[in-house]
Amino acid sequence: MEAHIEGVRVAETPGGLAAVVTLAVDDAAEVLPIFIGVEEATSIARGLDADDIGRPLTHDLLLDVMEELGGRVERVVVSGLEDDTYVADLHVDTPRADAVVDARPSDSLALAARTDADIEVERSVFEAGSEPPEEYDDFDDIRELMV
Repeated sequence: MEAHIEGVRVAETPGGLAAVVTLAVDDAAEVLPIFIGVEEATSIARGLDADDIGRPLTHDLLLDVMEELGGRVERVVVSGLEDDTYVADLHVDTPRADAVVDARPSDSLALAARTDADIEVERSVFEAGSEPPEEYDDFDDIRELMV
């Protein structure tokens, strides 16, 4: 299923900040929430906004190295759920051949945000984890908190 990043949000919890990226799928009323670290959420938001903060951060560096070696992020697929943890496949076009790399969804989405690569979610994954977007109305858009 084709998807896009619907939002990157944070909320204060008794255990500290909680961050979530929500993926929306065309023609679906619900979103797929993926809870991630605050640093990863910040990186995704920076990619969406094309923020240049000077020196490259980890996702920027990875992308720079990949492109310098002739690679290109083709697409990201949120492909499974293992022990309550989402998994993703990062599809990369390289000079030698196409490659599929096992990756965390947060890292994959941070790269997709920087490259405008396609994002997909396996139907079974979306159906198993999707929720109404209103569940995250109390969360703040992380871009409003970034300085």
